Amino acid sequence: MIEQRPTLPGVLARPRALRALAGALVIALAACGGKGGGGGSPGPTPPAGGSLEPFAGDALGGGGNGNGTGAAASFYFPRGVATDAAGNVYVADTQSSTIRKVTPAGVVTTFAGRAGAPGAADGIGTAATFDTPQDVATDVGGNVYVADYYNNDIRKIAPDGTVTTLAGTPKVSGSADGTGAGAAFAHPVGVAADGVGNVYVADTGNHTIRKIGPGGVVTTLAGTAGAPGSADATGPAARFSYPAKLVADGGGNLYVADSGNQTLRMITPAGVVTTLAGAAGARGSADGTGAAARFFNPSGVAVDGGGNVYVGDTGNHTLRKVAHGGVVTTLAGSAAVAGSADGTGAAAGFSTPEGVATDAAGNVYVGDMDNGTVRKITPAGEVTTLAGTPGVIGHADGAGPAASFTYPSGLAVDGAGNVYVADVGNHTIRKITAAGVVTTFAGTAGVPGHADATGALASFDLPQGVATDPTGNVYVADRGNRVIRKITPAGVVTTLAGTAGVAGHADGEGPLASFWEPLGVAADASGNVYVADAGGNNIIRKITPAGVVTTLAGRVGWGSADGAGAAASFNTPWGLAVDGAGNVYVGDYDNAAIRKVTPDGVVTTPVGGGGRRGFVPGPLPAALGQASGVALSGRTLYATNMNGIVRVVDLP
Repeated sequence: MIEQRPTLPGVLARPRALRALAGALVIALAACGGKGGGGGSPGPTPPAGGSLEPFAGDALGGGGNGNGTGAAASFYFPRGVATDAAGNVYVADTQSSTIRKVTPAGVVTTFAGRAGAPGAADGIGTAATFDTPQDVATDVGGNVYVADYYNNDIRKIAPDGTVTTLAGTPKVSGSADGTGAGAAFAHPVGVAADGVGNVYVADTGNHTIRKIGPGGVVTTLAGTAGAPGSADATGPAARFSYPAKLVADGGGNLYVADSGNQTLRMITPAGVVTTLAGAAGARGSADGTGAAARFFNPSGVAVDGGGNVYVGDTGNHTLRKVAHGGVVTTLAGSAAVAGSADGTGAAAGFSTPEGVATDAAGNVYVGDMDNGTVRKITPAGEVTTLAGTPGVIGHADGAGPAASFTYPSGLAVDGAGNVYVADVGNHTIRKITAAGVVTTFAGTAGVPGHADATGALASFDLPQGVATDPTGNVYVADRGNRVIRKITPAGVVTTLAGTAGVAGHADGEGPLASFWEPLGVAADASGNVYVADAGGNNIIRKITPAGVVTTLAGRVGWGSADGAGAAASFNTPWGLAVDGAGNVYVGDYDNAAIRKVTPDGVVTTPVGGGGRRGFVPGPLPAALGQASGVALSGRTLYATNMNGIVRVVDLP
């Protein structure tokens, strides 16, 4: 039902685990006698007035995939949840690539899939494999449906644990309607079921809502593949922008968290689309009625028996309620502060800044992801918008505000002052000259894939991070393909390490190596490339100019330990930067820390850590919040957190 970090806005681009918000939806549904994931029962009834109680997993402990009762069990970035008629809860345990089952008594077992072994095999129970499942739904017959994100398909699990592929072909991305394997999806994030045997899919990468009828017949219920937008209309005339999760009510209506549009949409059984709450492109946190309300990357949705809709408002860290008539109120949580204003210092505003880079003059460049812009900060702290227009999502080349991006993330600057951008939602690498002129350096907007070629003939899948070396080569953390790509100054794209679609943690040369979820890259003066390999790995990798991959620091899993090599541990390592001595600085996102890795793999924590999530300036280690991107300029380090840029002066 609800996702963590990231797709695109809050769906694809960010791997953040919004576990507390997911739990809030489960609690809200139990309290109101509602349902999520398209079916199921309300579960246990809390005492009058409501309560917050631990149910399964250790909310304060580390992640894992252990079975057990209550806090003795562990999950690894759980995202979608659904209940059945008996009160069992099914969980898409995303980074474990498993589907877990929790009984009403809190007993957790692995219902299907093998922890740490992503794949696409059908079979019974642990003989089956999934690849980063995002959502689950149940029907009246006790079947469980899975949005299997990296496999680009929809799986079905029978009550006895038998897994089959209902529609789509593993690893094949597309938008074709058809029956079973004749259909194609592009990174489905949400799945729901109605009471008459239909399954609905938020086909996020295609910007469409799909319907799977009896026999696995797939049609497009609303929207047009490859045409993002916000139009209310019927069927293909309607438009969505990265729809996240969805749910069906008893009358067959669908409610969709339209994450890219910042709205809640409704689709009737006839395919008529309307906007219930929020205004397209207008993010915020305002309560109100209909278009007067504001959301910030809504990504989870549920409905109760009375027709009230509950929204996991991811960017605001809140749980919202949408009553009849589109009246929006905030049930729980406190909204984040976001903005897009240019200005100096605290007068400027950002909205989920992620990538950060510096040039030789000490200017800082920021991928302001949810604003769809690239910002520039002078050494004096003056913030301007280098390219793009806040709130305008697209893929236009041009100068300054005439250009547009779709969730720009990682950034890098070359010796000539050109800025390279991982344009995640467009699956492209963009180039911005010092004058702010934007062109598409490699890839084609809206065409995900893994083709090695030159310029627009090449293809990427959710490129997340970029880096440059002294000779002008650009390196790409091609997250969706699970590989590292190299682009020459002439735009020739090759695969430096890894094999497209193959997840793992194997060291080796070129295609013999494997990655799980590469988020960040950096390059040193000798041409070595460093990779923040998150997801199921949480390790720092090193690639020589010859393409030989080794693990520099960390061990598979997650943790926060300092130490040498495999004795150290990370929790969602993201952005990387390398200094002149070969030390690597890591934005260790879920540890809220900046970690330092020496050339021989010794890990220390100079900034943040210790579980301190807020921003507390002062003498190091201080506290900086969850840091994603990092960049260096001399002994000054810059890091992005959710709403701004943190500067660490005189880094030790």
